[in-house]
Amino acid sequence: MNINETPIWQALQQHRQQTAAVHMRTQFEQNPQRFAEMHETLYGLLLDYSKNRIDAAALDLLCQLADTAQVAEQAQAMRRGERINISENRAVLHTALRQSADAEPVLVDGENVLPHIHRELDRTLAFAEKLINGSHTGATGERITDLVHIGIGGSDLGPQIATQALHAYRKQVRVHFVANADDANIAKVLTGLKAETTVFSIASKSFGTPETLLNAHAAREWFRDQGLREADIARHFVAITSEVQAARNFGIAADHIFAMFDWVGGRYSVWSAIGLPLMVAIGEKHFREFLRGARAMDEHFFTTPYRRNIPVLLALIGIWYNNFYQAPGYAVVPYSHNLRRLPAYLQQLDMESNGKHCGIDGGSVALDTGPIVFGEEGVNCQHAFFQLLHQGTRLIPSDFIVPMRTAYKVGRQHRFVVANAFAQAEAFMRGKTLAEARAELADLPEAARDALAPQKVFPGNQPSNSILIDELTPFNLGMLLAMYEHKIFVQGTIWGINPFDQWGVEYGKVLAKAIEPELNRDQTLHHDSSTNGLIDFYRACQQR
Repeated sequence: MNINETPIWQALQQHRQQTAAVHMRTQFEQNPQRFAEMHETLYGLLLDYSKNRIDAAALDLLCQLADTAQVAEQAQAMRRGERINISENRAVLHTALRQSADAEPVLVDGENVLPHIHRELDRTLAFAEKLINGSHTGATGERITDLVHIGIGGSDLGPQIATQALHAYRKQVRVHFVANADDANIAKVLTGLKAETTVFSIASKSFGTPETLLNAHAAREWFRDQGLREADIARHFVAITSEVQAARNFGIAADHIFAMFDWVGGRYSVWSAIGLPLMVAIGEKHFREFLRGARAMDEHFFTTPYRRNIPVLLALIGIWYNNFYQAPGYAVVPYSHNLRRLPAYLQQLDMESNGKHCGIDGGSVALDTGPIVFGEEGVNCQHAFFQLLHQGTRLIPSDFIVPMRTAYKVGRQHRFVVANAFAQAEAFMRGKTLAEARAELADLPEAARDALAPQKVFPGNQPSNSILIDELTPFNLGMLLAMYEHKIFVQGTIWGINPFDQWGVEYGKVLAKAIEPELNRDQTLHHDSSTNGLIDFYRACQQR
């Protein structure tokens, strides 16, 4: 039976109808203990979910929904290494990547994978430390000053957000990222770099990702154009891949090839050798703290009852809006400049995982699945899409992520940012009534007040979660990213889809392989009239 055909789903629909007219302002007025009853803490992280259109009865029903979907059983199956990625017949073991070496065995086909994980982790960290301390030099004996990481999707976004977020912990080697196949990306990154002092890391599980290989070959050509030899590639290029021979054919030395595992998807891989840029940026000690933070969130997720479980609560609240309020998406607003790429990271993590119409049984799901995720750093976005959130016609929940302390301590900037985060969450909840708007305009003539006051009304009742961390540390960042991973898993499980494949990513790539050679050939085209017209226009532009 589909989840939306169960009695608990029907009970949730009825409860939504019965409570839809209740304003959050009223809920806070009637219950002074609302915050105390609706927040959770874990190792310096606080989730305040009290500013949601929800009550204890709804939460209880949602927890029953998780029980009906067997969320806890599926979570333990994932943890054990069962092949829950059914369309690819693979285990899903990103949580094993942050397990300690002496943890209970995690078996895949009867073999404990933890020794393999820690062997590759130790190898990758050792190489990162050699770059940091200068013991791995370039072909001319000069110290390495720059690492250029070439990947795309999860092989890029995970290490990029983490490296940017932990800027305050940076070491002396500068880290750059190239993902876009547009030549402007790699051209800008390489400008000002010296081949003699640059190392490139190429991240591709198959060592065949078109965008990554295109940029990797461009980097190799630039390297040779700078006057270095083909043989010098071995000291300046490393690979993170499961296809060792393909990397060797590129010219990469065997001891500079770090393993990827087929039971970890790209968007869940920052904890592995894919995290090499982060390892170089912050060093071994802090990278292990990053893993430890994720491990702490894993333990909380796997062992805590639903009603106190932070990722589960976030997932259930998201389903409440997505499926019972028909909210089309949600906004992610980090009130931290160093977390400014977090919305892009979560767009991929969430929308690539749960943007599916096909259920695990092969049939079409009969309900809405993955939401539209968007966002920007605060306070900037308060001058942009917050207008729609405050006074628009759509229900769009928000997550506010706010560090309580800053490493930089410049003026009163941080206090100003925190105040704005708290104020926006309050404004979303409270809104502003017509009477309150009229009172603000008391100095205006009556007619002017009557005309202007409706424009200043805010409906309020816009939901938000406030996710506070005491400081943006490697440990806290690990907790934060793992929290969202588990949230997305819970939602996919309830919707009856597989969050761990991504067939929708492949189709356009297949068509692109056919179109690219046609752009440079005068041959008959066999696409639809629109695609044919676009190709013809491109050809004409190249002849000008």
